[in-house]
Amino acid sequence: MTTIEDKIEESKKLGMQIVKESEDDRLMTLSVGPQHPGSGHFRFVIKVDGDYIVYCDPDPGYVHRGDEKMCEYRNVIQNIPHLERPVIHDSNNITYSYSLAVEELVGIEVPRRGQFIRAIASELNRQVYTLYWLAIYGIFLGHSTMFMWPAGDRELFIDLLEALTGARVTHAFNIPGGVRNDIPEGFKDRCLRNVGYFEKRLKEYEDIFYNNPLFRQRTEGVGILQKEDAIKLGVTGSVLRASGVPYDIRKVEPYDVYNEIDFNVQYMRTGDSFARSYVPFLDMKESCHIIRQLLDKMPKSGEVRAKLQPNPKGPPNEAYRRVESGRGALGYYVVSDGTPKPYRVKISVGSFRNILALPFLLVGSRMADMPSIYWSLNYWPVEADR
Repeated sequence: MTTIEDKIEESKKLGMQIVKESEDDRLMTLSVGPQHPGSGHFRFVIKVDGDYIVYCDPDPGYVHRGDEKMCEYRNVIQNIPHLERPVIHDSNNITYSYSLAVEELVGIEVPRRGQFIRAIASELNRQVYTLYWLAIYGIFLGHSTMFMWPAGDRELFIDLLEALTGARVTHAFNIPGGVRNDIPEGFKDRCLRNVGYFEKRLKEYEDIFYNNPLFRQRTEGVGILQKEDAIKLGVTGSVLRASGVPYDIRKVEPYDVYNEIDFNVQYMRTGDSFARSYVPFLDMKESCHIIRQLLDKMPKSGEVRAKLQPNPKGPPNEAYRRVESGRGALGYYVVSDGTPKPYRVKISVGSFRNILALPFLLVGSRMADMPSIYWSLNYWPVEADR
């Protein structure tokens, strides 16, 4: 079995050979992106021998936002809106771990009802992100129905988030100390109704897409990432769990009220493109189960956020907190110098970690397998570039 070390050595040798033998007419260099709509403003350079990929060089950085540096010029509350931008369709999760880190630094205790509400917002946003990802995966493989269905059903959860936060895409809802506002009247019934409808739709997704023989032919046994290699590369989220590692931050490092919720970590063992596409589908099922529990266990009344000063600050210190986002572990390392503005902020995102697997999975694969492998890695370029 080919190991990561073998592939690294092969890649190095191949790279030197390409430089030395550039006159070899058999190899063709192709630039995938950054303008390609499927690449998401991300470029990777591949070299093909016939229809076999023999070399891959990821080239991120086309949508760099400078969010980490911007954090140094705003206080801990003012940072919330711009920190949503790297992944606007999962904005409640990308601000979740930041809020947890700031709360640890400043010494903020979030009211219990506020903890439940932001966990609900987190799970709703997880559905929004995963449906967006699934829609693009469907159109990537030429399955237009699997683009239209998730894009339409995504509105179920966008409507709920709009009712909860007042905005449809970016919400600025998770803040240090809790959430901006309480849930509106009738929200629980509406949420349960939408979740119940969506659970029925998931069965139709499985029938038309995951049990589609053409989709299975293009993904099963394609781009296999072994369990040991996944661990060595440090991939996270659905990519890691598809290779047989049941690792979910909500379980191993529970935050807020997740330690009170009964749910299973969804994983598979085959490590191929099919497994990496099916695990997020299983996650959506599990999120429906989690949302129901959160709504049932949430206190009937109480405060939803801690009362803070206009410029909250704590003593000089540092904190690192992470959550399970739609792409895997998403953490913030925040350093405080005792002022209201962070001294340093560093964001660790799942997308950047998962893209490390791309060269090792593409080399040796056929060109036609590139879309199913690339998009199965659950990579979001804007998040990776930050």
